[in-house]
Parts: sequence; structure tokens; C-alpha cells
Amino acid sequence: MTEKLTGTARDAALAPLLENGWNMAEGRDAIAKTFAFANFIDAFGWMTRVAIWAEKWNHHPEWANVYKTVEVTLTTHDAGGLSDLDVKLARKMDQLAD
Repeated sequence: MTEKLTGTARDAALAPLLENGWNMAEGRDAIAKTFAFANFIDAFGWMTRVAIWAEKWNHHPEWANVYKTVEVTLTTHDAGGLSDLDVKLARKMDQLAD
């Protein structure tokens, strides 16, 4: 089972993400970000690329897509909050969005 991030390790892992547009989700131990693309095809293509990594890592995002916008929330349900898996997937999402 994946361990929940705590203390200074949590702070260090989240700091770069929070500086890159991720926010703490309100009312839960999760991070969230809204990705905006040029059009639906770009948004859906990005989601498809992310889905491949999510499946490979067996860690799946909570997300919603409307036209060219994708709202994402990441948390590790088994750990009861944020884990290294969320940080890893958030970094990959940012990388694939560039």
C-alpha cells in the first residue's frame, strides 16, 4: 500500500506543484488543477496520453472534461490522502501539457 505524504517530505513534494498552478482541493487532502487546451481534440488527446501513464502506474485521476477544459483532482484513496503517486502523476500531467 502507498503511504500518505506527511511533514517536510510532503511540503517538499508539493511546493513545485503549487508553484505550477496546482492548488489544494477544498475540504480534502487532494490537489487540483484546471488544464485549458486550444480545442477539444487537444484536450482529449492529452487525456488519452495521461490515461496511458495512469494505467501503467495503476493510479487514476478524478477528472472532468468540457470542450477544451479538463479539471483534475488527485488523491490516493487507499492512503487516505496525498501520496508520491499523486505527485508523480501531477508532474507527468504538467509535462504532457507543455
